[in-house]
Amino acid sequence: MRKILIGLSIGLLAVLTACGPTEKEEVEKETPVTGENEQVEKTDANTADGVDEKELKDTLAEFPEGSPERIITTSVPLAEMLDLLDVTPVGVPTSTNPLPANFEKIDQIGSPMQPDLEVVTSLTPDLILGAESLRSTLDKSLEGMDLPTAYLPTDSFDDLKLSFKALGTYFDKTEEMDKVLNQLASKENELTEQGKGKELPSALLVIGTADSFMVMNDESYVGSLVKKLGADNIATSVLKVKDRYSPINMEDVVVADPDIILVLASGDHGASEDAFKKEVESNDTWTKLSAYQNDKIEVLDYGVFGVTSIKNAEKALTDISTYFYE
Repeated sequence: MRKILIGLSIGLLAVLTACGPTEKEEVEKETPVTGENEQVEKTDANTADGVDEKELKDTLAEFPEGSPERIITTSVPLAEMLDLLDVTPVGVPTSTNPLPANFEKIDQIGSPMQPDLEVVTSLTPDLILGAESLRSTLDKSLEGMDLPTAYLPTDSFDDLKLSFKALGTYFDKTEEMDKVLNQLASKENELTEQGKGKELPSALLVIGTADSFMVMNDESYVGSLVKKLGADNIATSVLKVKDRYSPINMEDVVVADPDIILVLASGDHGASEDAFKKEVESNDTWTKLSAYQNDKIEVLDYGVFGVTSIKNAEKALTDISTYFYE
């Protein structure tokens, strides 16, 4: 177990979403956590795909009237949604996260937080789509420019569904929209049935930055997936952390003693393998945890869990369920 732990390399989500996640490296994957696999029940306000109607209405209110034809998106998750809906923008963000292959030849407008205003102006957009988590930053960057904007949430699993449905509705792409959302709903229902009657393990979700290690609560992308399964994320239920990403307090973690630890890891992001090795060697508190002693420390694939993605959401939910629905 010690060899496995020392060999972990921790993935980076900048102030993150999801990644998502979350654009995670540019700061971009509900009801309380349920107990013992008690599933979150959909209210009457929810549609069959699980998207809340009021939230959908509020999100659609972000969009300007009319039918924009020259769209710029500053968000990789939103660019992916446009591609799935067969809506082609005139500008996409510059990012280390992968853009849809169909958009490779589209003009890149620079950072999601600070786009190149000359490029943006030259593309004469009639709508700019951005991530809700970057609203204040992007508004400041675009200050003085008379450009219609719409900001959509992309940090969690439910955020992705909500924003995808809003885009599909707004651009009248209901066929493409329903295909994706129905498939996701089918997978959620399948996993709900699979988890019925099972007592799920409690979990600690860990991520590393370049200089520290943090826990992820339910509002993070990975946290939203764990919550969707009905499992207990101790960051929310016991540690009571308010931010998506909070410093680890090992004394509190030992008291909570999670059954399983999920580590978001990537050799190309965040804390290095050596940094985590030093953390373990300098703090033997890790060895006191049941998850350590029972060989229940699992490394998550950054490619699946590190960036919020409607395209990969079904795989992310399915893959993470294997740690709980054994």
